[in-house]
Amino acid sequence: MNSNTNICAIEQIGAQVLRRIAMPVERVDDPSVTGVIAAMQVTLASTEGVGLAAPQIGESLRIMIVASRSTPRYPKAPTMDPTVMVNPEFNALSNEIAKDWEGCLSIPGIRALVPRFRKISVRYLNQQGVSQTLILEDFVARVFQHEYDHLDGLVYLDRVETNRDIVSEQEFQKLITESSAA
Repeated sequence: MNSNTNICAIEQIGAQVLRRIAMPVERVDDPSVTGVIAAMQVTLASTEGVGLAAPQIGESLRIMIVASRSTPRYPKAPTMDPTVMVNPEFNALSNEIAKDWEGCLSIPGIRALVPRFRKISVRYLNQQGVSQTLILEDFVARVFQHEYDHLDGLVYLDRVETNRDIVSEQEFQKLITESSAA
């Protein structure tokens, strides 16, 4: 990674780039693409986030990083090395859907219960342009689908079934404290 790469500002809800369908990457080895990936890596590492999509740093490209790890925002998250995914696609491996809490670096201060497929098959190009396939389940599958939505101009609030499933970060922290005490 280029040590000269700067941390990027995270685009916030309302920014037009978050509502655009991102463009496919033509060449993974293009210097502009490798620069976007490097910027995404340092930016994500500077946050407590578990994933980041290129539109979140203002780049309308089909690139995302899934980096599941335990953080104060997601204390029970499994550990997965940060994985760069270029031009990702996925298929649900069953119709089983689970609702769980999500937040977003582009929508600070809010959490919501979001329905997502529990188990998915993912195809993408890695940083070397080699096609990869993964089976993802539960939390990591959720992170993937959340970031994938960003590539299609969606945010997690678009998936909420009812406004009653949306809470402030402060109320979410109370819920987490109560559930861990139970």
